[in-house]
Amino acid sequence: MTEINMVGRLDLVGFHSTGEVTADELPIDLPTTTWRTVLRVVVPVDAGDLLDVSAWMRTTTSVDYPVGVGEHLWAYDVDVPAAEREWWRLDPSGSVGMNIVRDVHHLTLGLELPYVVPATWPPGHRIVVVLRADAHSTAWDRDGNGRADDALAVDPNGRLTVRRFKLAV
Repeated sequence: MTEINMVGRLDLVGFHSTGEVTADELPIDLPTTTWRTVLRVVVPVDAGDLLDVSAWMRTTTSVDYPVGVGEHLWAYDVDVPAAEREWWRLDPSGSVGMNIVRDVHHLTLGLELPYVVPATWPPGHRIVVVLRADAHSTAWDRDGNGRADDALAVDPNGRLTVRRFKLAV
């Protein structure tokens, strides 16, 4: 976990929030690298800004075996051409996850974390903060054939909020 220490008054200079869920399902498979974008928000930022990010989403299962659900916060620079964009996790250790089973049926996961915009951030560029999620299970492939059509439903409600702060001078 990255340690962040800022001394002084922080001024809220932006509030960006969306409930527009962009995924309708999470395909179930073995790897934990088949993420889907669930929510995204574009935020104008400057180098050194502190972003206070919070997000939540809900999935629903109808399969008869346990499925691990993981969610992570990612980002990219929207002002870089699409072919050259690099995505990164806001905090590589900041994911959350839990198993969903038929008895639970609905699973709501949430996370929040602070992020400091790097000192090398290009002036005038905007950051896109993204909530991504993945569904995986060893039971999905218990007979060695997988189940290509199995998926968790992503419920059409959720929220991604980014509060942008500047250190007052």
